[in-house]
Amino acid sequence: MVVEIAPLFIPGVPGGPELLIILFIAILLFGANKIPKLARSTGEAMGEFQKGREKVETELEEMRETGEFDELDEDDEDFVDTEPVTTDEEETETETN
Repeated sequence: MVVEIAPLFIPGVPGGPELLIILFIAILLFGANKIPKLARSTGEAMGEFQKGREKVETELEEMRETGEFDELDEDDEDFVDTEPVTTDEEETETETN
């Protein structure tokens, strides 16, 4: 019976000395006090991203189950563009007056 052992060295992944150098550079750049704040805000952002992703996934799954899709036609007459159309000439005339 042969037992395979997972290798401790994975190519491309930094090892112990490399991680220490990276940590030292991070402390120099951000300061020891800001690193926990940076890690906390990164974790919160990742959590918000996951919540949003899960919400979109559940909405897509509900749409698949019910078969209700809101398809938008290009010729949809309900669409109203509220942005005024201006040209460069009109803008320069109003600026000079």
